[in-house]
Amino acid sequence: MTQNIPHYDTRNAICEYGRSLLEDDLTTGTGGNLSARLDEDHIAISPSGVPYEEIAPSDVPVVRTDGTVVEGEIDPSTELPMHLEVYEQRPDVGGVVHTHSPYATTFASLGEAIPASHYLLAFTGTEVPVAEYETHATQALGDAAVEALGDSYNATLLRNHGVLTADDSLEDAYTVALMVEYCARIHHQACAIGEPEILPDEEIDRLRGKLDSYGQ
Repeated sequence: MTQNIPHYDTRNAICEYGRSLLEDDLTTGTGGNLSARLDEDHIAISPSGVPYEEIAPSDVPVVRTDGTVVEGEIDPSTELPMHLEVYEQRPDVGGVVHTHSPYATTFASLGEAIPASHYLLAFTGTEVPVAEYETHATQALGDAAVEALGDSYNATLLRNHGVLTADDSLEDAYTVALMVEYCARIHHQACAIGEPEILPDEEIDRLRGKLDSYGQ
């Protein structure tokens, strides 16, 4: 039975959130990828090049933190090095989501951080910073993403590429991805009309503790 697949619930969640990437307009085609920490030595990550609608839990690779695949017959996402680097450098992170969401990626292509023109940006930190450009699917991209995230941010724009979010769980990282795209859209629209007012860092820091129950 499918429930006997090791780490079935987490691998199934990756399937479900992968389909949500398309439904929520956070990516197109097979773009983007998701992962979740299973324990200190293993993660589960979406497979490479498989349409999200066709991924079954057994297709989701389980990978050691050294990159060795221990479960699954399909290759892991080509962005595996970036995911592993986040987990290595941020032990607080339990889930990572990489999207190509259109509004946020627009700012990534401009090389412009998204400021706190909406209070929901507090899900990510005082802004969504921009990582330096590196070729996709490389260790260098992982290094750049981790450097931009630092210890303070739950999201970064990957310059000329997309968005990476990281949080306590896959569910939380996915929520951050939704909020990044929403705030990017609001900021874009506000800039088209006038000059957005940016909330001070002190207010964003105060709000971060109040958003844990948002939407519940």
